[in-house]
Amino acid sequence: MSLSQNLEDVRSAIKGAAARVGKSSQEITLIAVSKTKPMDSIKDVFRMGQRDFGENKVQELREKQPQLPEARWHLIGTLQRNKVKYIAPFVYLIHSVDSARLLEEINYQAEKNERVIPCLFQLNISEENSKSGMNEAECEDILRNIDKYPHVMIQGLMGMAEFTDDETTIRSQFRRLKKAAADFSDIIHPRISMEILSMGMSGDFEIAIEEGSTMVRVGSLIFGER
Repeated sequence: MSLSQNLEDVRSAIKGAAARVGKSSQEITLIAVSKTKPMDSIKDVFRMGQRDFGENKVQELREKQPQLPEARWHLIGTLQRNKVKYIAPFVYLIHSVDSARLLEEINYQAEKNERVIPCLFQLNISEENSKSGMNEAECEDILRNIDKYPHVMIQGLMGMAEFTDDETTIRSQFRRLKKAAADFSDIIHPRISMEILSMGMSGDFEIAIEEGSTMVRVGSLIFGER
Protein backbone atom coordinates (compact mmCIF):
# COMPACT_ATOMS: atom_id res chain seq x y z
CA MET A 1 0.00 0.00 0.00
CA SER A 2 1.23 3.50 -0.79
CA LEU A 3 1.68 6.30 1.73
CA SER A 4 -1.08 8.27 0.02
CA GLN A 5 -3.51 5.34 0.30
CA ASN A 6 -2.52 4.75 3.94
CA LEU A 7 -3.10 8.41 4.80
CA GLU A 8 -6.41 8.43 2.96
CA ASP A 9 -7.52 5.29 4.82
CA VAL A 10 -6.69 6.86 8.19
CA ARG A 11 -8.47 10.09 7.30
CA SER A 12 -11.50 8.10 6.19
CA ALA A 13 -11.52 6.14 9.47
CA ILE A 14 -11.31 9.40 11.43
CA LYS A 15 -14.22 10.81 9.44
CA GLY A 16 -16.28 7.69 10.10
CA ALA A 17 -15.57 7.62 13.83
CA ALA A 18 -16.37 11.31 14.15
CA ALA A 19 -19.63 10.90 12.23
CA ARG A 20 -20.73 8.10 14.57
CA VAL A 21 -20.77 10.57 17.46
CA GLY A 22 -22.14 13.51 15.52
CA LYS A 23 -18.83 15.27 14.99
CA SER A 24 -17.00 16.59 11.97
CA SER A 25 -13.57 15.22 11.13
CA GLN A 26 -12.47 18.86 11.12
CA GLU A 27 -12.70 18.70 14.92
CA ILE A 28 -10.04 15.98 15.06
CA THR A 29 -6.34 16.71 14.55
CA LEU A 30 -4.27 13.86 13.15
CA ILE A 31 -0.70 13.66 14.46
CA ALA A 32 1.39 11.55 12.07
CA VAL A 33 3.83 9.77 14.37
CA SER A 34 7.05 9.93 12.40
CA LYS A 35 9.52 8.41 14.88
CA THR A 36 12.24 6.35 13.16
CA LYS A 37 10.79 7.25 9.76
CA PRO A 38 13.00 8.71 6.99
CA MET A 39 12.61 12.34 6.02
CA ASP A 40 11.73 11.39 2.45
CA SER A 41 8.58 9.64 3.67
CA ILE A 42 7.74 12.47 6.07
CA LYS A 43 8.09 15.05 3.30
CA ASP A 44 5.90 12.93 1.02
CA VAL A 45 3.15 12.89 3.65
CA PHE A 46 3.60 16.64 4.18
CA ARG A 47 3.05 17.18 0.45
CA MET A 48 -0.22 15.26 0.82
CA GLY A 49 -1.45 17.94 3.20
CA GLN A 50 -0.45 16.47 6.56
CA ARG A 51 0.90 19.23 8.79
CA ASP A 52 1.25 17.78 12.31
CA PHE A 53 4.03 15.31 13.11
CA GLY A 54 4.85 13.64 16.42
CA GLU A 55 8.23 12.48 17.68
CA ASN A 56 9.06 10.49 20.80
CA LYS A 57 12.71 11.41 21.18
CA VAL A 58 14.22 14.86 21.48
CA GLN A 59 17.32 13.98 19.45
CA GLU A 60 15.27 12.80 16.50
CA LEU A 61 13.00 15.84 16.72
CA ARG A 62 16.04 18.14 16.70
CA GLU A 63 17.40 16.46 13.61
CA LYS A 64 14.15 16.48 11.65
CA GLN A 65 12.66 19.88 12.43
CA PRO A 66 15.23 21.94 10.47
CA GLN A 67 14.60 19.74 7.43
CA LEU A 68 10.88 20.55 7.47
CA PRO A 69 10.41 23.73 9.54
CA GLU A 70 7.02 24.42 7.93
CA ALA A 71 5.49 21.43 9.75
CA ARG A 72 4.03 21.56 13.25
CA TRP A 73 6.30 19.37 15.40
CA HIS A 74 4.87 17.74 18.51
CA LEU A 75 6.85 16.07 21.30
CA ILE A 76 4.72 13.09 22.31
CA GLY A 77 7.20 10.92 24.22
CA THR A 78 8.69 11.11 27.69
CA LEU A 79 10.63 14.35 28.08
CA GLN A 80 13.64 14.66 30.35
CA ARG A 81 14.19 18.03 31.97
CA ASN A 82 17.78 18.34 30.72
CA LYS A 83 16.57 18.06 27.11
CA VAL A 84 13.83 20.70 27.15
CA LYS A 85 16.30 23.38 26.05
CA TYR A 86 16.83 21.67 22.70
CA ILE A 87 13.20 21.86 21.59
CA ALA A 88 12.06 25.01 23.40
CA PRO A 89 12.80 27.30 20.44
CA PHE A 90 10.43 25.56 18.04
CA VAL A 91 8.23 22.81 19.52
CA TYR A 92 4.57 23.30 18.60
CA LEU A 93 3.02 21.31 21.45
CA ILE A 94 4.44 19.17 24.27
CA HIS A 95 2.01 16.33 25.02
CA SER A 96 3.85 14.67 27.88
CA VAL A 97 4.14 17.00 30.86
CA ASP A 98 4.14 14.54 33.75
CA SER A 99 5.39 16.58 36.72
CA ALA A 100 5.61 20.07 38.18
CA ARG A 101 9.41 19.90 37.94
CA LEU A 102 9.22 19.31 34.20
CA LEU A 103 6.75 22.16 33.76
CA GLU A 104 9.09 24.41 35.73
CA GLU A 105 11.93 23.64 33.31
CA ILE A 106 9.69 24.16 30.27
CA ASN A 107 8.65 27.51 31.70
CA TYR A 108 12.30 28.47 32.27
CA GLN A 109 13.39 27.53 28.75
CA ALA A 110 10.32 29.18 27.22
CA GLU A 111 11.21 32.45 28.96
CA LYS A 112 14.77 32.22 27.60
CA ASN A 113 13.33 31.84 24.12
CA GLU A 114 10.74 34.58 24.64
CA ARG A 115 7.93 32.12 24.04
CA VAL A 116 4.82 30.79 25.70
CA ILE A 117 4.96 27.05 25.03
CA PRO A 118 1.69 25.12 24.66
CA CYS A 119 1.57 21.94 26.74
CA LEU A 120 -0.68 19.05 27.68
CA PHE A 121 -0.68 17.29 31.03
CA GLN A 122 -0.17 13.55 30.73
CA LEU A 123 -2.48 11.51 32.97
CA ASN A 124 -1.71 7.88 33.69
CA ILE A 125 -5.25 6.77 32.92
CA SER A 126 -4.36 3.07 32.84
CA GLU A 127 -2.44 3.27 36.15
CA GLU A 128 0.24 1.00 34.68
CA ASN A 129 3.66 1.43 36.27
CA SER A 130 5.24 1.27 32.83
CA LYS A 131 3.46 4.44 31.72
CA SER A 132 4.32 7.98 32.70
CA GLY A 133 1.79 10.48 33.90
CA MET A 134 0.21 12.20 36.84
CA ASN A 135 -3.07 11.58 38.61
CA GLU A 136 -5.94 14.06 38.71
CA ALA A 137 -4.99 15.52 42.09
CA GLU A 138 -1.45 16.30 40.94
CA CYS A 139 -2.76 17.96 37.77
CA GLU A 140 -5.26 20.05 39.66
CA ASP A 141 -2.62 21.25 42.11
CA ILE A 142 -0.42 22.52 39.28
CA LEU A 143 -3.35 24.13 37.46
CA ARG A 144 -4.37 26.04 40.57
CA ASN A 145 -0.81 27.35 40.81
CA ILE A 146 -0.42 28.15 37.12
CA ASP A 147 0.72 31.70 37.86
CA LYS A 148 4.07 30.19 38.87
CA TYR A 149 4.56 29.26 35.20
CA PRO A 150 3.89 32.40 33.12
CA HIS A 151 5.56 31.05 29.97
CA VAL A 152 3.44 27.96 29.47
CA MET A 153 -0.11 27.46 28.28
CA ILE A 154 -2.01 24.33 29.30
CA GLN A 155 -4.27 23.36 26.41
CA GLY A 156 -5.60 20.03 27.61
CA LEU A 157 -4.69 16.47 28.51
CA MET A 158 -2.98 13.44 27.02
CA GLY A 159 -3.38 9.80 27.97
CA MET A 160 -2.68 6.28 26.76
CA ALA A 161 -5.02 3.38 27.30
CA GLU A 162 -3.47 0.04 28.14
CA PHE A 163 -2.69 -2.40 25.34
CA THR A 164 -5.61 -4.78 25.56
CA ASP A 165 -8.32 -6.21 23.35
CA ASP A 166 -10.89 -5.40 26.02
CA GLU A 167 -12.79 -2.50 24.46
CA THR A 168 -14.71 -1.85 27.69
CA THR A 169 -11.44 -1.23 29.54
CA ILE A 170 -10.12 1.05 26.79
CA ARG A 171 -13.33 3.08 26.73
CA SER A 172 -13.39 3.47 30.51
CA GLN A 173 -9.84 4.80 30.51
CA PHE A 174 -10.56 7.30 27.74
CA ARG A 175 -13.67 8.40 29.62
CA ARG A 176 -11.53 9.02 32.68
CA LEU A 177 -9.41 11.47 30.68
CA LYS A 178 -12.49 13.22 29.31
CA LYS A 179 -13.98 13.53 32.79
CA ALA A 180 -10.75 14.99 34.15
CA ALA A 181 -10.75 17.60 31.39
CA ALA A 182 -14.37 18.48 32.18
CA ASP A 183 -13.54 18.82 35.87
CA PHE A 184 -10.50 21.01 35.19
CA SER A 185 -12.58 23.26 32.93
CA ASP A 186 -13.92 24.84 36.12
CA ILE A 187 -10.48 26.39 36.69
CA ILE A 188 -10.71 29.73 34.91
CA HIS A 189 -7.42 31.22 33.75
CA PRO A 190 -6.32 32.84 30.47
CA ARG A 191 -3.53 30.27 30.06
CA ILE A 192 -5.64 27.22 30.83
CA SER A 193 -8.03 25.57 28.42
CA MET A 194 -9.15 21.99 28.12
CA GLU A 195 -9.71 22.14 24.37
CA ILE A 196 -7.37 19.28 23.50
CA LEU A 197 -7.80 15.63 24.44
CA SER A 198 -4.82 13.81 22.93
CA MET A 199 -5.82 10.16 23.10
CA GLY A 200 -5.89 7.30 20.65
CA MET A 201 -3.14 5.61 18.65
CA SER A 202 -3.05 3.25 15.67
CA GLY A 203 -4.81 0.45 17.55
CA ASP A 204 -7.56 2.43 19.28
CA PHE A 205 -7.93 5.88 17.70
CA GLU A 206 -11.47 5.23 16.44
CA ILE A 207 -12.61 4.28 19.95
CA ALA A 208 -10.81 7.36 21.29
CA ILE A 209 -12.66 9.65 18.88
CA GLU A 210 -15.97 8.08 19.88
CA GLU A 211 -15.05 8.84 23.51
CA GLY A 212 -14.16 12.48 22.91
CA SER A 213 -10.62 12.66 21.54
CA THR A 214 -9.73 15.78 19.59
CA MET A 215 -6.19 14.70 18.68
CA VAL A 216 -5.05 11.22 17.63
CA ARG A 217 -1.47 9.97 17.29
CA VAL A 218 -1.16 7.52 14.41
CA GLY A 219 2.11 6.18 13.03
CA SER A 220 2.23 2.60 11.75
CA LEU A 221 -1.06 2.84 9.84
CA ILE A 222 0.42 5.70 7.83
CA PHE A 223 4.11 4.92 7.54
CA GLY A 224 4.00 1.14 7.96
CA GLU A 225 5.53 -0.95 10.70
CA ARG A 226 9.04 -0.17 11.85
